[in-house]
Amino acid sequence: MRAARLIKMVLLLQSRSPMTAAELARELEVSERTVLRDAQALSEAGVPVYADRGRAGGYRLIGGYRTRLTGLHRGEAEALFLSGVPGALREMGLEDAASAARLKVSAALLPSLRDASRTAAQRFHLDAPSWFREPRTPELLPAVADAVWDDRRITARYRRGGARPQEADGAGAPRGAGSGDAADEVVRELEPYGLVLKAGVWYLCARVAGRESLRVYRIERFTAVEAGEERFERDPEFDLPAFWEERAEQFARSLLRAEVVVRLSEAGARALPHAVGPPSAREALAAADGPDADGWVTVTVPVESEEVAHTQLAALGPEVEVLAPAGLRARFAEDARRLAALYGP
Repeated sequence: MRAARLIKMVLLLQSRSPMTAAELARELEVSERTVLRDAQALSEAGVPVYADRGRAGGYRLIGGYRTRLTGLHRGEAEALFLSGVPGALREMGLEDAASAARLKVSAALLPSLRDASRTAAQRFHLDAPSWFREPRTPELLPAVADAVWDDRRITARYRRGGARPQEADGAGAPRGAGSGDAADEVVRELEPYGLVLKAGVWYLCARVAGRESLRVYRIERFTAVEAGEERFERDPEFDLPAFWEERAEQFARSLLRAEVVVRLSEAGARALPHAVGPPSAREALAAADGPDADGWVTVTVPVESEEVAHTQLAALGPEVEVLAPAGLRARFAEDARRLAALYGP
C-alpha cells in the first residue's frame, strides 16, 4: 500500500511539480504529516525530492529527475492497454497516434510486462454499437475531433429536422417526426468541448459562440465543418462525463409525457425495468404502496405515450394489469380476447 502511494507521489511531482503538502495530501488521500514522512522516505531512497519553504513553496523533483514506468505491476499494465477504445480511435482518425503511444509505453515497461497489451486484448473487447444497427462512421467526425483536441472554433452546417421522437436536436431537446423541417439547416459557430460515443452514435458537446449554455449535436447531422485558426478559452470547470450524465437524464425524462397506472405481480415488478427502462421503473416502484392481498403492487409509471406503453407493457404478459388510462386498458382487453381466440379450447 505504501509502495504504491510513494510511486504515485513521484509521478505526481513529475507531472505537476511543485505541489504543496496540502495538494499532495488531497491527491493521495492521506494527512500532510504522512506526506512529510513519505517525502523523507523517497529522499532516503535516492529520489531527489526537495521542499521549498514559504508561501509559494512546495515539493518538487530536482535535477530533471524522471522515472521510468517500472513501478507498474501486471494488473496496472493490462488496465493501461484497456483504456483506449480501438474502434472509436480509428473513427476519430487517432489510430496511428494511439498505436505509437502503446509502442512507447511497451518499450518503457519491464520485459516481464511487455506482453500486457496482448494478454489484455485476448480477454476484453469493447463493442460500442448497439445490436441490430449497422455502424456508420460520420464522414466529418475526424475534422470535428481535430477541433476538439486543439480547442479550435468551428463553423458547422447542421441539419436539424427529421429526428425520431427519442432523438435530440442541437439543444438536446426532443423533436417529433413530421415537424415539416426535415431539410432545415442552420449554420453555427461552435466551441467544441467534447465528443461522446453513445450506443454507436457520435455526439458533440459544444457551446454556440456568444452563448453560455452547452448543447448536444449528433455528428451525423453535420453537413459541413470548417475549423478556423481561432482558439476558444475552455472552461476549466467543465466535466464532460458529468455534463453528459446530467444531459442524458434530462433528455430521457423529457420524453416521458404520459402516465399509466398498472398492477404488477412479483415477477412483473422484477421485469418492469426491462420493459420501461430502469429510471422509470425505479421511480414508479419507489412510490408504490405495499402489495395487496394477492401480492400485487399498484404503480404509476411515466411513459412516452400510450402507444409506446402498449408495446413496452405487452412484454410483461399476464404479470401486468393496466388500470388506466381507459383507452390503454381497452387495448389490452382486445389483445386478451384475440389471444384467447388463438389459444382457447
